[in-house]
Amino acid sequence: MIEAVLFDFGGVITTSPFDNFAAYEREVALPDGIIRTINATNPDANAWAKLERSEVDRNGFVELFESEAAALGHAIDARRVLDCLKTRLRPEMVAVVHGLRPRYKTAILTNNLQAHDTDPDDGLTPTGDMGAVTSDVDALIESSVVGCRKPEERFYRLACDALGVEPAACVFLDDLGINCKPARAMGMTTIKVTSAAQAIADLETELGHDVG
Repeated sequence: MIEAVLFDFGGVITTSPFDNFAAYEREVALPDGIIRTINATNPDANAWAKLERSEVDRNGFVELFESEAAALGHAIDARRVLDCLKTRLRPEMVAVVHGLRPRYKTAILTNNLQAHDTDPDDGLTPTGDMGAVTSDVDALIESSVVGCRKPEERFYRLACDALGVEPAACVFLDDLGINCKPARAMGMTTIKVTSAAQAIADLETELGHDVG
């Protein structure tokens, strides 16, 4: 019996930063997918992982990421890469989060950056206006706060503990298969998100009722 629904934020509640990565790559004639390739190389200890666990600050990330890119033969502006994290809310997904309560416990599970690591010049957060949904969920698990990140099992355990549920009682939505895999191994029902419409349809299938 499902008791809780867990949502990734960027790429699920918001549009995908991967679209922004692709647009930047086209703009400066980088190979398609190179940013994601760099992020997937040494994924537990690279610049991206360290930033999301708050082990380095924005400047530290820029230095490390640009070195990782150079090692693969590419010159990439890491500050532009961080700008790609600025996404827009999907109103239909925000409505789903709000509509699930009080029937289900809900949580946001996000790999994110500390507030001081955002760009001070524009006031925008890297993953959209998270406040639009965090005020209406039971738990917010942030990698920059807890010091671990998806796909580390501890991250999902923290969410279950915060909600007081077992993994088997959870549905978890994420746009990355690598993040769904450990959740599924723990017993969660997982939904890999490719669009808002698909996410809603699959969630309704798993829960057995409309969520709109």
